[in-house]
Amino acid sequence: MEAPGDPAGRRAPGGDDSPETAAVPPRWLSREQVCTLISAASMNLGCSMSYSILGPFFPKEAEKKGTSNTVIGMIFGCYALCDLLASLVFGKYLVRIGAKFMFVAGTFVSGGVTILFGVLDQVPDGPTFIAMCFLVRMVDAISFSAAITASSSILAKAFPNNVATVMGSLEIFSGLGLVLGPPLGGFLYQTFGYEVPFIFLGCIVLLFVPLNMYILPNYDATPSEQSFWKLITLPKVALIAFVINSLSAGFGFLDPTLSLFVLEKFNLPAGYVGLVFLGLALCYAISSPLLGLLSDKMPYLRKWFLVFGNLITAACYMFLGPVPILHIKSQLWLLVLVLVINGISAGMSIIPTFPEILSCAHENGFEEGLSTLGLVSGLFGALWSVGAFLGPTLGGFMYEKIGFEWAAAIQGLWPLISGLSMGLYYLLEHSRRKRSLPHGIPSTEEERTTLLPNEI
Repeated sequence: MEAPGDPAGRRAPGGDDSPETAAVPPRWLSREQVCTLISAASMNLGCSMSYSILGPFFPKEAEKKGTSNTVIGMIFGCYALCDLLASLVFGKYLVRIGAKFMFVAGTFVSGGVTILFGVLDQVPDGPTFIAMCFLVRMVDAISFSAAITASSSILAKAFPNNVATVMGSLEIFSGLGLVLGPPLGGFLYQTFGYEVPFIFLGCIVLLFVPLNMYILPNYDATPSEQSFWKLITLPKVALIAFVINSLSAGFGFLDPTLSLFVLEKFNLPAGYVGLVFLGLALCYAISSPLLGLLSDKMPYLRKWFLVFGNLITAACYMFLGPVPILHIKSQLWLLVLVLVINGISAGMSIIPTFPEILSCAHENGFEEGLSTLGLVSGLFGALWSVGAFLGPTLGGFMYEKIGFEWAAAIQGLWPLISGLSMGLYYLLEHSRRKRSLPHGIPSTEEERTTLLPNEI
């Protein structure tokens, strides 16, 4: 992996280096980069586990406290809305607040409110319990937004030439946290009761705070006057925003619907339902580093990943049921296979989005610095939250009205439209660049070299 800011092929001032002695960028990571990776990985793992721990047992406990299913869904849904608003604020004021302070403070608050969630069973039933659940969940969303916005910006600053590779590699820890959270929380709940899962995970997150305070580098930057509005109104960024919305909505759609469909269609025990989700999560986490590496080493592949990743994802949703017009019988092995493919195709679509937005911003006059990185990180988090809210909300409604098969097919129209839109944009962009090239000028270095003797 190349060191950031060290361009390939740089020579000594003398200029008489031979090809054998020419300076080569160091392959080993610097101490600063290693510390940044450790901090980001610990935050991704801890916060993802804290986020996903609620699923197996919180709804049942909330029902005991007199909370309706609708309100329980709103408690889960308010997380995405608060994340949306907080991402925009933290992305805008990242430089003024300070990236390291935002990261450490977000992690600290996230660990604290996770512990607070563990004592909510002591709160009186009814409105008081519901109000405290909303309050704690909202603060958790804001703190997570602060940590993830700062983390993405710091990573892009530390690895300017390998943004997609690093982001993809860290998805392993996010995926691992989402996979380990529910079974670990369920085990601790069955063994020790309601409080212990939250206290245990909250303490783990808090243990990362002094570690990150010590090892995380401090990056200083000058605030810029650029805005989210200028960034999102760029045509390419607007289309990529639609891609991010469609993918996060797709993941969110599966949360309330897939487990119900599997239980009803295949009569699986409740404990096996989580294994069905495992294929999607693991394949996404495992494929993301490779896709990130390819995206960095061969940037021209990003457009292909974005287009075909969305189209394959759309096809996967058509086959999840499958949609009745295909006249294919629903089978468990087919469902698991489609989820595995969906995990890979989602990675193809998601991983290139951050570097593509970043490069588009730089091409359109945004300065290269932490301020722009904060805008891009905040925008990405906000767009993801929009889909994370719309996906389960609309998915649950469509599931009740038209069933899982048709609901999944309609959900698949979202990535289908975004994939076709990105493909059309890239075709128009290629055509425009081709027309703008001057005629009669050699297009390769070899052709220009052959003309040099005659010119001299």
